[in-house]
Amino acid sequence: MTKIKVCGLSRLEDIAAVNRLLPDYAGFVMAESRRRVDVKTAAMLKERLDPRIKAVGVFVNANMADVAEMYRNGVIDLAQLHGDEDGGYIGRLKDKCGCPVIKAAGVGGAPPLFPAGCDYLLFDTLTQQRGGAGRTFDWHIIKGYRGPPFFLSGGLTAENAPDAIRLLAPFCADVSSGVETDGIKDMVKIEKFIKAVRGMH
Repeated sequence: MTKIKVCGLSRLEDIAAVNRLLPDYAGFVMAESRRRVDVKTAAMLKERLDPRIKAVGVFVNANMADVAEMYRNGVIDLAQLHGDEDGGYIGRLKDKCGCPVIKAAGVGGAPPLFPAGCDYLLFDTLTQQRGGAGRTFDWHIIKGYRGPPFFLSGGLTAENAPDAIRLLAPFCADVSSGVETDGIKDMVKIEKFIKAVRGMH
């Protein structure tokens, strides 16, 4: 069954919504973004998050010690890396704390390259701001992909997610702007997205 990640949670209302609907993963954006939260806020949200939902910290070229500390303190369960982190960075992070790693790879006109050592990939639309654009890419580009299990991101909604899952069978469908209204997480849209994905199985 395709797992579900709701990314960009920043308010207690967001936590209440996902606790009721139980996606598999919840994402806290620690990098520059309108959805960014600080470590203190992420820790407070994680404390209230249902333990059945894994927390993912989203980083861009972050100080490795900061990522490792958040993992060791139980603020995050996985690190999602959107910057220039290479296999060396991933290897050192794992040596330091054992944190599972999702490495984001932007998809433009061809299948992207990705570093060794990550546990999962995240395919997203290639943009200047390294994700978060809310636009889809041509899913056929990665149709023959072979490698670590992958999260599919980039403009997913309740309406288009079933088509993407039928075509690509991703490990996880990752949504953020597709479950927002005026930039705020919308519980009705989250529920609709989860039902659309889980209803396929």
